[in-house]
Amino acid sequence: MNFLPYLSTVVTFIFAIAVYNRYRERGGTHLLLWAIGLLFYGIGTLMEVTLNLTFSALAVKLWYLTGAMLTAAWLGMGTVHLLIRRGNIAMLITWILAAVSLLAFLLIMIAPVTSTAYDITHPVSEQYKEIFPRNGLIILLTILLNIYGTLTLVGGALYSAFLFWRKKILANRMFGNILIAAGALSPAMGGTFLRAGLTDLLYLSELIGAILMFIGFLMATSGASEVNTSQVRA
Repeated sequence: MNFLPYLSTVVTFIFAIAVYNRYRERGGTHLLLWAIGLLFYGIGTLMEVTLNLTFSALAVKLWYLTGAMLTAAWLGMGTVHLLIRRGNIAMLITWILAAVSLLAFLLIMIAPVTSTAYDITHPVSEQYKEIFPRNGLIILLTILLNIYGTLTLVGGALYSAFLFWRKKILANRMFGNILIAAGALSPAMGGTFLRAGLTDLLYLSELIGAILMFIGFLMATSGASEVNTSQVRA
């Protein structure tokens, strides 16, 4: 099933381009941040493709940095900008996230890769702990970034869906946000599969997550005119 990261990479980069093009057409910081989050998602799956072919210490580090640390946080940051439009709260949180992300980048880049005994026939997710031991600060940042990203992305999508349901308007956006929430949870389920030893299902969960979020985004942004901020634009 090692072909799955190839599909995930293609889907995610197409998704990122679609979101960025919408940002260029309509503006909106939330769209730019979603595009950045999807770029990280795509880099993570691209590193899986690379590590299916050959070993690279840099690829292992980029895979962990983008996939395990930054993707969910930056996608969630986009949702924060969508929902919080008054004052400078969202921008302040963005700068804090940028500082934390820079710290994470520096910590990952200087961390040693302690072994080159890498088997390209097995997923990197099955081997990274042995070849890339993480210190306590990296592990802490990983946990905090994923908690923040999951709560803001999934919680924000479900909250948006609830608003559309309560107002009885724009059903496409309601169902689109539900799919986005489901897609965001799919890679998280991949961690459960990984701990259970079902490493191939991690790749499948990444692909399903990207597809669900892409479909949700297309549903939420299709065939509807702009609504005001209180109706949660997409």
